[in-house]
Amino acid sequence: KPYLKEISFRPNIEIDFDTYPYNIPSVRTLAQLKFHPDVTFLVGENGAGKSTILEAIAVALGYGPEGGTKNVTIKTTESVSPLHQTLRLTHSFQKPKDGYFLRAESFFNVATYMDEVYYLGGYGDKSLHARSHGEAFMALLIHKFRGKGLYLLDEPEAALSPNRQLAALTAIHQLVQNQSQFIIATHSPILLAYPNAKI
Repeated sequence: KPYLKEISFRPNIEIDFDTYPYNIPSVRTLAQLKFHPDVTFLVGENGAGKSTILEAIAVALGYGPEGGTKNVTIKTTESVSPLHQTLRLTHSFQKPKDGYFLRAESFFNVATYMDEVYYLGGYGDKSLHARSHGEAFMALLIHKFRGKGLYLLDEPEAALSPNRQLAALTAIHQLVQNQSQFIIATHSPILLAYPNAKI
């Protein structure tokens, strides 16, 4: 660890910084972003670009823009920014054995897809739609994430009460102890309390 060490713009590539998403201040100044081996938080105001950067990392790693594992191939929108095409990802020699991209805003679509393909084994053998949003996310953390993984979470607190956020912190910590790395875009002061994380 870390599985993903840093991202930067690919050298010798022409970028128009007056167009979306390169005109977003956090993207415009993205010369280099280094990741903590355990947990890195992307924090900022709404519209600051944290979800855009996380989506670009996920797509560059081979995930669908709506989230899920790399095997989930749903596409209900064409609104993927071109940022992933201009990023250079620097990996360590270790490869993660597990991974997931969670987007709070499209998690419903991923849950529907899991029902359609009858794949519920990694989700506690129960439809994610048969649970509350918070229960579904906790099922993901506890049953689906197996450890030794790279997990990208976009605003996971959207589904979670304060108590559930504390439970999520415990689950994240257990996964970190099992050689996992998290990159999380969040507004949650509770999640941001994770010790030794890079913010």
